[in-house]
Amino acid sequence: MKINLHRLAIVMVGITMVMAMPFTANAQTRSREYIRQQIREQNSCRNVAITKYNGDLMLYGTNGWAASGCPKDLTDALGELNSKGEYITDVQLTEEGCWLILYGDNGAIWNDIPATLEAKLKEWNKKQEIITSVTFNDMGEWIAVSTNYISASDEDIQDWIVEGMEDFGCVWATCITDDALVVVYEGGFGTSGNIPSTLTKCLKTTDINVYRIKIAGEAWFISDGKRKYDYNM
Repeated sequence: MKINLHRLAIVMVGITMVMAMPFTANAQTRSREYIRQQIREQNSCRNVAITKYNGDLMLYGTNGWAASGCPKDLTDALGELNSKGEYITDVQLTEEGCWLILYGDNGAIWNDIPATLEAKLKEWNKKQEIITSVTFNDMGEWIAVSTNYISASDEDIQDWIVEGMEDFGCVWATCITDDALVVVYEGGFGTSGNIPSTLTKCLKTTDINVYRIKIAGEAWFISDGKRKYDYNM
């Protein structure tokens, strides 16, 4: 695994909406444009889930969301959480349609995630661990972070994350895809694979405390999980 570590030049420092649009293989451009439109209209975006071929969605407010081209069982689950008033923290979506929703402090709903990740989330749920970041890909690789623990699908990934913590402090956000890996720390970030050059440049200069990060090909999104965000998608 080729790893790149970067120290930051600058230290990083109840609306509801339920909408989904049908998706075809030729509609990804329209899907992405719909999400950009929703970000503009809401003038707010806490987080996104973006893919190259399998739809996109955005989160805003406490549990507001908008989606285009995403799996129906995912949007049904989001709608149910929305109707219950649950705080939706994060959504992960892979190119093959596997997905996970984090809500509240340690609530999670998923479909077809790696078995070892499923076991880890159940373990942390029983311990009432506050889950801060979960990411996985279609190759079975994953990273999960709570307030007290960091776990990964293999020792190489976990050792690299821990090494980065020695240089840059605590983990703020992680994202792993089939061809890219990025971890944002309190004082820097590490990358591996096909990371968009525009994202690397942004992470070196942003004043956003990056607690959420997503990548899909050349597209990317970062946010503080609340009000501040930036993207190229």
